[in-house]
Amino acid sequence: MSIVKLNNNGIKNVTTLGSVSLGNMVFIKKLTASSSATLSFVDGSSSVVLDNTYKEYLFTFKDIHPATNAQKFTFQGNAAGGSGYNETITSTFFRAYNEEGGGAQALSYDTGGDQAQGTSFQQISDSVGSDNDQSCSGFLHLFNPSSTTFVKHFIARTNTSQSSDYSIDVFSAGYFNTTSAIDEIQFKMASGNIDAGDICLYGIL
Repeated sequence: MSIVKLNNNGIKNVTTLGSVSLGNMVFIKKLTASSSATLSFVDGSSSVVLDNTYKEYLFTFKDIHPATNAQKFTFQGNAAGGSGYNETITSTFFRAYNEEGGGAQALSYDTGGDQAQGTSFQQISDSVGSDNDQSCSGFLHLFNPSSTTFVKHFIARTNTSQSSDYSIDVFSAGYFNTTSAIDEIQFKMASGNIDAGDICLYGIL
């Protein structure tokens, strides 16, 4: 039996949660960049799981640092049995920013970061600086990539230490417009290598 005491501040004490499930986030794979052209997560390769084991997958990015200044962090996928990382994407791209000295701030929709039935790599950051103290961090959620009925939705959020000394918060979202399963995801900079940084993959129960 669950006992919950309430007061004016809401829940004060819970003695048991009964059968409430809190869910799990299961670590799958970590890739570390070292002057890497790409970082790829391929189902069934190098202990990567990207199939119907989980309905949601989470990629986290830590301190992604480009070798070339002012480069955008991007990703694409392959359908099962496909190649080329050129699946059809429809997406949207918003950003909010503040300059280090406080001279400029804005919230805007950026048409240069979206796609309308495009096959390019999807931008998920602004232009990341290559100074020693600059990088980007964030996450990408991929929903039910093994479905053969529905398109494959994604949501990404990153914060960038930008090449011109702005903090830029990027929200991008969209879908792979295919009913084929997506079982490969690749990350890269728009140009040049990923000099350093970690990407971790988790499955969500």
